[in-house]
Formats: sequence, C-alpha cells, structure tokens
Amino acid sequence: METVKTLKLRIKDKHAKVLLAMARDVNTVWNFCNETQYRSLRRYTNKPKVWLSGFDLQKLTSGFSKCEGVSIGSTTVQVVCEEFATRLRQFKKQRLNWRVSHKKSPKYSLGWIPFKAKALTYKNGQVRFKGMNIGLWDSYGLSKFEFRAGSFNEDSRGRWYLNVVVKCPTEAKPVQYGASA
Repeated sequence: METVKTLKLRIKDKHAKVLLAMARDVNTVWNFCNETQYRSLRRYTNKPKVWLSGFDLQKLTSGFSKCEGVSIGSTTVQVVCEEFATRLRQFKKQRLNWRVSHKKSPKYSLGWIPFKAKALTYKNGQVRFKGMNIGLWDSYGLSKFEFRAGSFNEDSRGRWYLNVVVKCPTEAKPVQYGASA
C-alpha cells in the first residue's frame, strides 16, 4: 500500500535570481488569463456569459514558452491555466487579483512556479528543472521517492522552497488483540 506525502525542501540562495525570473513569467501567464477571462465576459453582454475553462486558456497561451526570454516551459503554463480556472470557479468572481512582480510594491505576489511530475528529476543531491540544476538541502533522501506534481515557492523573507508530492510505501502496523490503552 502506498501513501502520498508533501515534502518541503529549502533551495540554496544562489538560485533565487533565476527562480524570480521564472515567477515573473508565471505572473505574466496568470495576468493574461485574468484579462482574457474578463474580456470574454464583457464582450457578450446580451448573451449567456462564457466562462473559459483551463483547456480554453491553454489553447490561448500555447506558444508562450517559445517566446524569447521566457524561462518556463509549456507544462508550467498549462498548470497555471488550470489553477486559474479552478480558482475562478471556486471564488465565483469575474476577475481575480493580479499577480504583481515588482518587489517594492505593497501588493507584491510571492514567487510561485508550479510544475507537473515529469518536469522534475533528482540526481546527485540536485533537482533538475527546465535544464537547470538546482541545489537544495535534502533532508528526506529524495532518491527514495517517486515525484508527482509540486511547486517552487518563495516566502516573505525571499527564501525559496521546493514543495513536491511524493509516493511512499506504508508499513503495515501489527494488530494487537486484547491490548488496552
């Protein structure tokens, strides 16, 4: 039998600059989805409102990862579109908050870079994401686990973490009959 756990690992500070650039690209995709959804609702005022799904938004953002200077991949763009559509349905709003990339702004959005399971690999104490090796403090022994989806997240002090869901085997606990507590 297998269980699923979420592990949080601290990333070394030398990777912060690259991760911030990726987070900026994620914010761009989120804001594009936000604007596109709002425009589609305003365009059809006399007709039933059209709520875009994650799949619709993925079609509209295809090719973004191939633009010059963009450092996130197409799988990350897809996850952002899915997450946007989910949050739009959850909060039942026409438009969500904009994600702000400027650090000095009071409305700054902390860095967030989601990924799918196939986008991340582990080798020699580093994770490989988008062709880049990222050093981290491995306190769990990641080589023992199979990765699923996850994200890179920034905290309020500017430190970055890898949050990844892993499958791990569970040990069957022996059943004791007649034991009292």
